[in-house]
Amino acid sequence: MAIVRWSDPLRELAHLQDRINRVFGGAQGLSGDESLMTSGAWVPPVDIYQNGDHEMVLKAELPDMTREGIDITIDKGMLAIKGEKKLASDVKEDRFHRIERSYGAFSRSFSLPQSVDASRISAEYRNGVLTVRLPLREEARPRQIKVDVAA
Repeated sequence: MAIVRWSDPLRELAHLQDRINRVFGGAQGLSGDESLMTSGAWVPPVDIYQNGDHEMVLKAELPDMTREGIDITIDKGMLAIKGEKKLASDVKEDRFHRIERSYGAFSRSFSLPQSVDASRISAEYRNGVLTVRLPLREEARPRQIKVDVAA
C-alpha cells in the first residue's frame, strides 16, 4: 500500500463541499421552467489568501449590492459576512423571461486564526467585490534572526 500525501486538505474539503451543495441544491423539488423563475438563499464565492507576511485578504463577490446592504461582524474569533441581494424593484417578477442570477439572503462565516489582529481589520467594497484585510499580529510575522559567529 502506497502512502499518498494530502497536499492541500482545505482545498479538497472545499471541493467536496461544493459537490455536496450541487447534489442537494438540485434536490429541492423544482423542475424545469419552475426552477428558472425562483429566488432564494445564495452563497457568494470567496477567495482567501495571504498577502506577503503582514496580512491575509478575503475577497467576496457581491455584485449589485450596496455598502449598506453588507453586514460584517467579528465575534469570538469568527468573521461573519451577511446581506441580502434583492431582485430589481423596477421590473415586476412576472415580466422576467429568465432569472439565472441568485438573489436572497446570504451568510458566510470564517474562523479567524490566532495570528490575525482583529482590532485592525478593515473592509472596502468596490466594483461588486468586498475586500476584507486581516492584518497579522506583529508576533505572528516571520522575522530574520542574525547569527553571530564567535571567533
